[in-house]
Amino acid sequence: MEFDWSVIWAALPELLRGARLTILIALAGLAGGLVLGLIAGLMRAYGNIVLNTIALIYVELIRSTPIIVQVMFIYFALPLLLDVRINPLTAAITAIVINAGAYIAEIVRGSFLSIHRGLREAGLALGLPFWKVLVFVVGPLAFRRMIPALGNQFIVSLKDTSLFIVIGVGELTRQGQEIMASNFRAVEIWSAVAVLYLVMTGILTLALRLTEKRMRIL
Repeated sequence: MEFDWSVIWAALPELLRGARLTILIALAGLAGGLVLGLIAGLMRAYGNIVLNTIALIYVELIRSTPIIVQVMFIYFALPLLLDVRINPLTAAITAIVINAGAYIAEIVRGSFLSIHRGLREAGLALGLPFWKVLVFVVGPLAFRRMIPALGNQFIVSLKDTSLFIVIGVGELTRQGQEIMASNFRAVEIWSAVAVLYLVMTGILTLALRLTEKRMRIL
């Protein structure tokens, strides 16, 4: 069987449409995941026993279950429990937010606690409110340390979008499957899908490395 490049060119518009949706889901999910992860991470690092316990339960529950189970629960089970309708795209983004948030929470917790407590105590001694100490003193140093781990989580979440094929989201993998089902050219189609994922993760990796280099702690 010869590799037919014309199959890829014919399928490229549909594959690029799927890639755009993949990027949209990943960006929206990671933006929400960063907010959720920051809140949960600070609750784990500095919260009282109640806040710490709530964040711990959330983190352990999500990290102990596969994301494919989480998205199927959100899409199939949650509507039955709440008597609402959830469309596939909303379910996919929600799953990324919840899943990434749990992992980012531990990244945030570890990064903030890795900063010497003397800096926090010095800020408080100067009369700064606790939130200003976190934002202006501890936060910038902690953010620099969490960049590599955040980058890894971003890449994992981007690839996790391929699992949303189970609920019919038309992302890149879903588009590849539908095209392959119509022309039966599995080698060409899945090769093109793999290359598009490589391009997306490669660009993300490069951007994160440049950011890490610019913010490196000397």
